[in-house]
Amino acid sequence: MTSARYTRHYLLSAALVCVAQEPDLATFQADIEPILSSTCLPCHGPEKERGGFRVDELDPDLVHGEDVDLWLDVLSVVSNGEMPPEGEGELAGADRGQLVEWLSIEVQNASMARKGAIEHSALRRMTRYEYEYALQDLFGLPYRFADDLPPDPTSEDGFQNSSELLHLSPSQLRAYFESGRSALLAATVRGERPAPVYWDIPMDVAAKGEWERQNSEVATVRGKHADDPQKLEEELAKLRKRFAGRPGGAHFESLVTGRVGRQSWNYNGAQFAWAPTAERPSDMGYTTGAVIDHVGVIPRGQGFMVELGEKLPEDGLLRVRVLASRAESAGEGRPDPSLQLHFGWQASNDSRAVVRISDSDLAIDALPGSPAVYEFLVPMHEVAPRNWVRKTAKMGELPSPSEYIKLVNSSLSGGAIHLHHVQVEAPVYEQWPPASHLCVFPESPHASDEPVYAREVLASFLTRAWRRAPSADELERKLALFERLRPESEDFQSAMIEVLATVLSSPNFLFVGIPPGASDALDSVSEASREAALATRLAMFLWCSTPDDELLALADRGELSDPAVLDEQVERMLADPRAERFPKHFVRQWLGMSLLDYLQIDRKVYPQFDTALKESMAQEPVAFFRELLRSDGSVLGFLHSDFTMADERLASHYGIGGVTGNDFRRVPVGDQRSRGGLLAQAGLLAMNSDGKDSHPLKRGVWLLERLLNDPPPPPPPAVPMIDLADPRIAQMTLKERIEDHRNDPACISCHAKIDPWGIAFENFDAAGSWRDEVQGKPIDANSVLFNGQELAGIEGLKRFLLDNRQDQFVAALVHKMSAFALGRPLSFGDRAALDAIAADVRAGGDGLATMVKAIATSELFVAM
Repeated sequence: MTSARYTRHYLLSAALVCVAQEPDLATFQADIEPILSSTCLPCHGPEKERGGFRVDELDPDLVHGEDVDLWLDVLSVVSNGEMPPEGEGELAGADRGQLVEWLSIEVQNASMARKGAIEHSALRRMTRYEYEYALQDLFGLPYRFADDLPPDPTSEDGFQNSSELLHLSPSQLRAYFESGRSALLAATVRGERPAPVYWDIPMDVAAKGEWERQNSEVATVRGKHADDPQKLEEELAKLRKRFAGRPGGAHFESLVTGRVGRQSWNYNGAQFAWAPTAERPSDMGYTTGAVIDHVGVIPRGQGFMVELGEKLPEDGLLRVRVLASRAESAGEGRPDPSLQLHFGWQASNDSRAVVRISDSDLAIDALPGSPAVYEFLVPMHEVAPRNWVRKTAKMGELPSPSEYIKLVNSSLSGGAIHLHHVQVEAPVYEQWPPASHLCVFPESPHASDEPVYAREVLASFLTRAWRRAPSADELERKLALFERLRPESEDFQSAMIEVLATVLSSPNFLFVGIPPGASDALDSVSEASREAALATRLAMFLWCSTPDDELLALADRGELSDPAVLDEQVERMLADPRAERFPKHFVRQWLGMSLLDYLQIDRKVYPQFDTALKESMAQEPVAFFRELLRSDGSVLGFLHSDFTMADERLASHYGIGGVTGNDFRRVPVGDQRSRGGLLAQAGLLAMNSDGKDSHPLKRGVWLLERLLNDPPPPPPPAVPMIDLADPRIAQMTLKERIEDHRNDPACISCHAKIDPWGIAFENFDAAGSWRDEVQGKPIDANSVLFNGQELAGIEGLKRFLLDNRQDQFVAALVHKMSAFALGRPLSFGDRAALDAIAADVRAGGDGLATMVKAIATSELFVAM
C-alpha cells in the first residue's frame, strides 16, 4: 500500500475522533467477512490454525468486544503488506483498502469509547535528570546535584520518565533529603567574601628551569672536555642539535634564538608546583609590536601542565586565562587548533586522576605574533575527583597533596598552540553573597528579626520550589519545624537549611502530574490545578524541568490552555536555551543509546576506535535531531537525508573530507548516500553490534522496536544457539549462518520478521564503518521481507521505508514522543488521539517542530 493511500486512511479515521459511533457490523457482514473468508481462512481458520490464530473467531465488535489487540495485529500486517504472505494467495488492492479503512474506523471508535474506561496516572516523581535540572533552575547553578541518587528504571518503551516506574521508597526519600540538603549547602555561603588566590605563569619564567638544566649540561661538557677542544666541539654540537630538536610533547621555545626544551613534570615532591599569591597579578594583555621571546608549545594531542599545589578551594569558580595564538599562520592551510582544560593529581605511583573539566573547546584563532586572551570558567564544586590527601599531607612529602590543570590541544588536524602566559584565579564570585544564596535567603529589612525573616524565607522558597503558593497550614507547619530545630542549631541559617531540605524532599517538589482518576472526574480538580499541571507538564516535556515564572503566571490567570497562548508559549520555550535538554534526553531514550555507553569495541580489530570517536558517535543523533527541530525539517529525514551532523573526528571516520574542528555542524554526505539519516549513523550501528562484528539480529530488533514501534514477538524458550564449533557453520558467511539458524522450526516464526531488516545493514561493521567484504568474501546485504519485498542493502531499506512505511514511522514517532511528553505508558484508549496527531503532522508537512507543537497543543496533552 502506498504512503499516500495509507495517509488517506489516517486522515479519514482521525476525522472521526470526535464522532464516536456504534460498531459498523453491517459493513463487516456485507463486505469485510467475505474478504477475510476468501483470503485469510485457508491459513487461519478451522482447517488450519497457523500461529494459533483463527480469524473466524474474532469478535467484529471492537467497541464492546475483547479482541481489539488481535484486530490491531490484523490491521498492522495488512496495512504493511505482510499478509497474506508470498505464495499464500493474493489480496486485491481494492479489498485491502476496504479492509484497512473499515478496521481503521472501528479502531478509532473503540479507542474513543474506551478512553474514559482506562484509568492511568501521570503522577510520578521526577527522574534524576529532571530533579537535577529543577535544582539548577531553582538556584541558578549548573551543578551536578543528582550524582548521589540511585539510577532510574526504564519502561518498555525505553523511557525513564514513565509514571508506572517512578515511585518513592523510604530509602529513596532519605537520599532525596540528603541530596536537597547538599544542594542548599552548595547554593548558600557564610561570612565574608573569600579572598581569592592567584597563580601567574609567564612562559619566560616557566622556561627558566629548562634553560638552567640545559646550561648545566653545557657546563658539565665544557668542564669534562676542557683539555680536548675537538672533543668539546663535537659534544657541544650534539647538545645544540638535541636542544634544537622538537620534542613530541609540550615544550618551550625561544622565538629569538630558536632554542627548544621539553616541559618536564613528575609528581614526586611537588617540585613543579607554582606558589600562589594573594595579590592580583598585572594584566597579561599583549601590546602590538612587543617582542615575544618565549612560548610554551602544545602540539596536537599533547598537554601543558600547570601544577598549582594544594590551595585550590572547594567552592566558587575557577578562572583560567591564557594568552595564546596559533603556532602557524592561517595561510598554511591548517584549521584553528582547539584547547581543552583538564584537571588532575597524582598522590603516589598508584593513586592518580585526570578529567576534562571544560564543557567545550576554545578555538585558538589568534595569529602567530598577535596572541589573544582566552578564558575558561569552571565551578569548583564540579571539579572531581579531588586529591584525597590535599587537606592532610604536606607539600613536598608523599603522598603528594598537589593538584594541577592541563591545557590540552584537542585538535585532530589543527597545528600547535603557542602559549605565552597563564593566569589562574580561585575562588571567583561575580557578587557577594552570590545570586544562588539570595535565592534562598533574600535581602530583607527584617533579616535580624528571626521569626519574621523565617516566615519570609519559607514563604518565598516554598512558592518557588512547589510551583505554587503554600497554604496557611503548610507554611505554619514548616515554621513550627524551624522553631523546633532552631535551639539545637548553630545559627539561623543552619536551622533553616534543615527545614528547606524537607521542602525539597516533599512530594510537592518531587512529584509532578495529576492523581489517578482526577483527569476523568472534571469536577474533582479545579481549573487552577489543571492549568498548573499543564504548566508543569509542558516544562517537563520541553525543558525537562519545572515551569518558569511566565508559565506559572499564565496558569494562575487561567490563560495557558488558550490555544493561541499555548502555541505562543511552545514557540518561546523551544527558543529558550533550556530546550537543549529535550533532544538530549528524548533522543537517548527513544533510540536506546545507553547501549552505546556500555559498548566495548575490540581495539585489536578496530584500532581506530577511541574515546573521542565514541563521544562523537553519541553526539551525532542528538545533534541531528536538534537540526531538524531547529529548521522544522521533515521527520522523514530520520530515515534518509542528504546531510548528517558531524565533527572532524566523526567525518574522518565516515571518509568525508573538508570538516575540521571539534564542533558539530551540518555536513553534506555527498556521494555517500548511505550515510544520511539515523539508519547509518555509526554510534547506532556500533551499539547494535557485539564489539567484534555486525549483529543483524540486534539491528533488526532495534529498527522494529525504536523506529517502527512494531516489536517482534519474544523468542520461544530453549532457542538453539549457533554452533560455531561445527566446521560447516564456521565456514559460512554471517548471512548464511542466520539463514541456517532460521531453518530451525523453533526459530523461523521470529527470525522471518527480524532477519531481513538486520541483514540490510551488513555493509556496516561493528564500528559503523562501511565495508564491501569480510575475510575476502563480498558482503551480501540483500534480503527478502516476509511479504516477498526485496531489500537491496541499506539504500534498498531506506527506499522501502520511504515508499511503504512513512505513515508507520510518523505514527511510531508520535507514539514515542507522546509517551515521553505525557510521562506515562500509552494505552489503546489513547490511540484515536495519537492517530489524530499523526494525521495533523502528515497534513502539515511532517516537520519535527510541527510534531512537537502538535503534541504539546493536543487535547491528549492539554486535557490529560
